[in-house]
Amino acid sequence: MCRNIKPLFNFDPPASEEEIRASALQFVRKISGFTRPSKANEEIFNQAVDSVTAIARDLIGALQTDAPLRSRAEFIERAKARAAQRYARQS
Repeated sequence: MCRNIKPLFNFDPPASEEEIRASALQFVRKISGFTRPSKANEEIFNQAVDSVTAIARDLIGALQTDAPLRSRAEFIERAKARAAQRYARQS
């Protein structure tokens, strides 16, 4: 899984439209191999991002859980701690 795509379900506050679109863009970039498509591929690339955004929005809206909402701040802190450990070992 692409490291830049973050979980978006069951958070307080909920994922914004901007976050959903950003994850869709990362997904399309990953599977297409393009960071920025050529003019010839730009339209289909943007259509793919729009489609993945809509599907992700529908998925997040339809998922159900009995688990309590996760704190976005706590999630970010844990991720930073894991990154600090990972990069400290590489030095």
